[in-house]
Amino acid sequence: MKPLEGITVLEFCQFMAGPSAGLRLADLGARVIKIERPTHGEGGRKIAIKNLFVDGSSLVFHTVNRNKESYTANLKDPDDLERVKKLITQADVMTHNFRPGVMEKIGLDYPAVKKIHPGIIYGEVTGYGKEGPWAKKPGQDLLVQCLSGLVNLSGDAKDDPTPFGLAVADIITGTHLVHGVLAALIRRGKSGQGALVEVSLLESMLDFQFELITTHLNDGKKLPQRASKGNAHAYLSAPYGIYKTEDGYIALAMGELTELGKLLDCKELTAFSDKSSWFTQRDDIMDILQGVLSEKKTSEWLAVLDFAGIWASDVFNYDDLLRHEAYKVLKMDQKLNLINGEQVHTTRCAIRLNDQRIFASKPAPRVGQHTEDIMREFGL
Repeated sequence: MKPLEGITVLEFCQFMAGPSAGLRLADLGARVIKIERPTHGEGGRKIAIKNLFVDGSSLVFHTVNRNKESYTANLKDPDDLERVKKLITQADVMTHNFRPGVMEKIGLDYPAVKKIHPGIIYGEVTGYGKEGPWAKKPGQDLLVQCLSGLVNLSGDAKDDPTPFGLAVADIITGTHLVHGVLAALIRRGKSGQGALVEVSLLESMLDFQFELITTHLNDGKKLPQRASKGNAHAYLSAPYGIYKTEDGYIALAMGELTELGKLLDCKELTAFSDKSSWFTQRDDIMDILQGVLSEKKTSEWLAVLDFAGIWASDVFNYDDLLRHEAYKVLKMDQKLNLINGEQVHTTRCAIRLNDQRIFASKPAPRVGQHTEDIMREFGL
């Protein structure tokens, strides 16, 4: 039995942040019912990466909505709205990521929902919170990465601002929503009290950078400076970074630079005996290291470094990773069979419970696939 079995979640969410939270809850056993618009469903069904669609919806939608059910309702229709309210009274959790003011207009904001179900856990995702000059600004991942300062950490010193190549703001915010919902469920189990759980993309991105923002606040508010080449962390000393070898790349993590210099038989490196210079002269040190490491193949360097206990690794692409035994032993992927006979090959939940991996029991739903069954079951 999964830990959240018996918990019913109503997901009034679209795109990535809110649905990714529902995905985690569903993987852990919750029953997640997506409340979608009739015919077209939620907006995420049409947002595609590389224009990949499966069974009428984007591959991204299938990736983030496995293990869920779909109930369609026109929330502007009084009859549909009353049925949804009746459904809410029988749920444990309700989530949405509409812009501030939308749920108030519909009549499904937290104060209104609390009146019909005082014990509900009400999860709300916004872009920038509900107050302030950005409150109604589009809560989109790239915009939040840029406004939060995150884009000034990746890439090298001479590069333009460089965003993460994935929806990091959405995914981290979804994770924070799950944290809040689970905490509220635990408290409700003890006190019977419901709760309003609020997260925003911007606050999640600020928290994501807590170590760097804390450094900035306590270091004379100096801006982070990326290494000139091979940057991996704006505030860490050499040798931390990525270096080109004869046939690829190698990553070096934290380590004693002088010990590394001895191991590589490089007197130029051992000359940096003052540890403070490992940061203040980081670019010079990394340039010296680059010259040494480019002389041999990655595998040759790893044989030397691993044996000496130096933290280093190859730099893989997806093809390298998926062929490696270290990936295969994880059994990290799964295949989900769709109604139309197609398959979605995706990843599984990363959590294990009692040494058991968690795989999905069903794929993402079609629009309204479960509406009639849910109406009968919940007496709508």
